[in-house]
Amino acid sequence: MTLNLRGIIPPMITPLTEDYKLDETGLKVLIEHLISGGVHGIFLLGSNGEGPSLSNTIRKELITKACEYIDKRVPVLVGITDTSFDGSIEIAEHSKTAGADAVVIAPPYYFPISDAEMDEYLNTLIPKLPLPFLLYNMPSCTKMNLSLETVKKGKELGALGVKDSSGNLDYLNSLIDAFSDSPEFAVIAGAEGFLPATIERGGHGAVAGGANIFPRLFVDLYDAALAKEEDKIVELLKKVNHINDTIYSVGKTPSRITKGIKCGVSVLGICDDYMAMPLHRFGAVERDKVKCHIENFKKESMAEL
Repeated sequence: MTLNLRGIIPPMITPLTEDYKLDETGLKVLIEHLISGGVHGIFLLGSNGEGPSLSNTIRKELITKACEYIDKRVPVLVGITDTSFDGSIEIAEHSKTAGADAVVIAPPYYFPISDAEMDEYLNTLIPKLPLPFLLYNMPSCTKMNLSLETVKKGKELGALGVKDSSGNLDYLNSLIDAFSDSPEFAVIAGAEGFLPATIERGGHGAVAGGANIFPRLFVDLYDAALAKEEDKIVELLKKVNHINDTIYSVGKTPSRITKGIKCGVSVLGICDDYMAMPLHRFGAVERDKVKCHIENFKKESMAEL
């Protein structure tokens, strides 16, 4: 199966109830919010989806319900990375049964591993996967930055592309350049502010957490980058950077971006912002700040959400 992975693919938050169950109503509203905003795919169980913190029961329920609600309107990608090899296979197989389109593989977290060990991991895992796969570079959470040679190895084994969340533009550019002769191999930015530069250099899109809140903003920026509309790119990128300077900067914890995104979605009335342990949602003071930022953002700079 070949997927055309392009555009804006939000790493969807996972709506939860106060007792840490899946919020099915919130999930349905969130999916409609994303799809009506024009997104080109949805990524489940990524970092902003709190995938590593959820039980397999909730992960499977989320995958099943999300695939049902999305109903093939956009591709569904599922993060399967786990400390357990068998756990990754289990979620991959469930994703296939539920109707997902691809899985996403990052290095297993907890133990630091070498490039050779990662290559062997891919050699063992990939033949067992029931779906196409995307590589995911997330060194801040996995203790490993995928080498260019490992990404090339993944491509040889059938990878659809790679998502880079290193935050290193030089590294991202090296990926784009390395695969410039293989336009079917998607190179996707994880850092939202890199989107225009990614498209200009020949990359393919962004897995943008902020698209959970303002999907249309990121879709419009992607479209403007494709069309090389420089004035519009400058205007829209300023808005994206403003999100980073405001909503993502509330609080002092390393988890503030994930908390800010989930809080922002809650402020819009889409779903609640309960989080899986060990994270906790913002308190009243931080929530009021996020609410204020969003209200000001909507008044000052958004013609359409």
